[in-house]
Amino acid sequence: MDQIQHNFIDVNGLKLHVAEIGSGPTTVVFLHGFPEIWYSWRHQMIAVARSGFRAIAPDHRGYGLSEPPPEPEKASFSDLLADLVGILDFLGIDKVFLVAKDFGVRPAYLFSVFHRERVLGVVSVGVPFFPPGPRLYKQLPEGFYISRWREPGRAEADFGRFDAKTVVRNIYILFSRSEIPIATENQEVMDMVDPSTPLPPWFTEDDLNNYGALYDKSGFPTALQVPYRSLGEEFNIRDQRVEVRMLLIMGEKDYFLKFPGVEEYIRSGKAKNHVPDLEISFLPEGTHFSQEQFPEQVNQLLLSFLTKHI
Repeated sequence: MDQIQHNFIDVNGLKLHVAEIGSGPTTVVFLHGFPEIWYSWRHQMIAVARSGFRAIAPDHRGYGLSEPPPEPEKASFSDLLADLVGILDFLGIDKVFLVAKDFGVRPAYLFSVFHRERVLGVVSVGVPFFPPGPRLYKQLPEGFYISRWREPGRAEADFGRFDAKTVVRNIYILFSRSEIPIATENQEVMDMVDPSTPLPPWFTEDDLNNYGALYDKSGFPTALQVPYRSLGEEFNIRDQRVEVRMLLIMGEKDYFLKFPGVEEYIRSGKAKNHVPDLEISFLPEGTHFSQEQFPEQVNQLLLSFLTKHI
């Protein structure tokens, strides 16, 4: 961890934090999800650097150590795409492998569509490429966490009762389960976790302290806007097929598999309609945080893919 360097670069009027390790000729860019941060890729960054790659993991705008936009409520996935392009241009990097998790898969998808010539390959952890379209959760109850967090002010009030460390703790516990987080009618999402519930065994107090400190700095305004309140954003995509090499790593106990239609979309092969050159690997005990839960297994799959397509 001490070998990971931290830099700030000016991109699109903001100072964005970029963690980096390794000096190989081929670059791997890691895109985090929520409630994650660059730190969620620590195991993978070190592994790829030791194998001769350059690893870069930015904090998205408004996350962790990156500056928030002047109006967080107007942040969008298009901003994340522009930031990714800006980071690569600033660093003088032409082509990259992308490794994305959770909502980080959306900017990876957009980059693969609009900047195909710069993509060597994509590894997605937990979420396949979905073309923007109908929401996957329309059939779920009102207490579904995304529906709650899309509601202006509700998550702010819910989260505001706790410090950032407790918010991250509760979300990690919720998202590590195999059931979709759905609150009851008179229950807030944070109240779904009993304070006595232990952390997942692979997530230490030191890990939690790191996340807590980073979210103490950034808060949650931008995180609630992107992804949750930007899910309806439209893009001018003419051809939704993505002609890139891609590996999808899915935990079989990831609650996301229980979103309506998701498991069937993956297992039936329909996902290959949008990404013809798609490999899929399942981790039998993997949850939503497979890259932190089973770093050795994920690293092995990741490095095999990188070395095969370098």
